[in-house]
Amino acid sequence: MRTKSFLAALLASTALVAAHAQQGPSDPQIAHIVVTANQVDIDAGKLAEKKSSSADVRKFGKQMVTDHTAVNKQATDLVKKLKVTPEANDTSASLKKGGDENLAKLGKLKGKAFDKAYVEHEVAYHQAVIDAVDKTLLPSAKNADLKALLEKVRPALVQHLEHAKHLQSELGA
Repeated sequence: MRTKSFLAALLASTALVAAHAQQGPSDPQIAHIVVTANQVDIDAGKLAEKKSSSADVRKFGKQMVTDHTAVNKQATDLVKKLKVTPEANDTSASLKKGGDENLAKLGKLKGKAFDKAYVEHEVAYHQAVIDAVDKTLLPSAKNADLKALLEKVRPALVQHLEHAKHLQSELGA
């Protein structure tokens, strides 16, 4: 239930950023959103690697850490190349807050309860991130390299979503 309210807040804050700046978030804001969104999933994945009772969920958590760390490296390299400083904004702050709340919730769970909650969050989180990429970030990105990075990572997000849904069905969540 909390995951859904967090994701609703994520989508609402993304819409607010877009509405606030008529053309949507700026490229520096998008860069900050991308790095924050990836870090949220890295942190949750690390927790899954440590706490999960399921080998498949631990493996998925490790994949999230690996894949999202790689995307953050690409994003960091790009902003350095472009000499752009990522700009904190309401969306990135909302992502960070929601990620911290999720970690606190997951930290109290054990066994199957942890696995189900983690995977449920991963399904909802990846869907929300894909929606944000499609509806706000890609349409708002002005820099061709930034837009290309978003387009390049989108298929991996879809793959993560499908993998999480598969795990969800296996866990009976």
